[in-house]
Amino acid sequence: MIDLQTQLEASWRKVLMTELDNFSHLTAFINAETQTIYPPNNLIFNAFNLCHFSQTKVVIIGQDPYHGEGQANGLCFAVNDGVKIPPSLRNIFKELHTDLGIIPTSGNLARWAKQGVLLLNSILTVQANKAASHRNKGWEQFTDAVIKQISEQQAQIVFLLWGNYAHEKGKIIDANKHYVLKSAHPSPLSARNFFGNQHFSKTNQYLKDCGKIPINW
Repeated sequence: MIDLQTQLEASWRKVLMTELDNFSHLTAFINAETQTIYPPNNLIFNAFNLCHFSQTKVVIIGQDPYHGEGQANGLCFAVNDGVKIPPSLRNIFKELHTDLGIIPTSGNLARWAKQGVLLLNSILTVQANKAASHRNKGWEQFTDAVIKQISEQQAQIVFLLWGNYAHEKGKIIDANKHYVLKSAHPSPLSARNFFGNQHFSKTNQYLKDCGKIPINW
């Protein structure tokens, strides 16, 4: 049995207190799940635990975790060290190379998270080998609350919204207070409209203009 509330980092627990009051159904759902789920229980809130609320500078919104064994690590688009880089992340890295000349060697994006990049999936868990299997179980409401609290309580945050799903989540964001960048999704199906968005250099220029330290992508 796990208690999801106790796994969430303290700064996030504080700003999400109202949402956590309604957390019992999600905890019950996870504990009742008879199939293998990803990411492992101790990594469900990895995005939050590596990027505290007050340190957040950039938010990237994904959909749900990878459903293959050993892939999901609680950070959207990311995989663990030594795991083959998935197609969407490979395209993200291609754009990063074109934009800033950087060529990452690992798909583990913890290095981004520790600099203030919240790598937020809308749905935080998935059944093994069944994409979107935990859709409409309550995670979407939780992550909506996360985005809402960032939008309301913070200022000058960069939101990177890739694809229609992320664009819909972006309706919660106050674009007058924050820098919202949109493009197509980096999936091979839409990447031709993702390439060239220059979101990495635009993010860093905005952070510099705001007196913040840019991200070492």
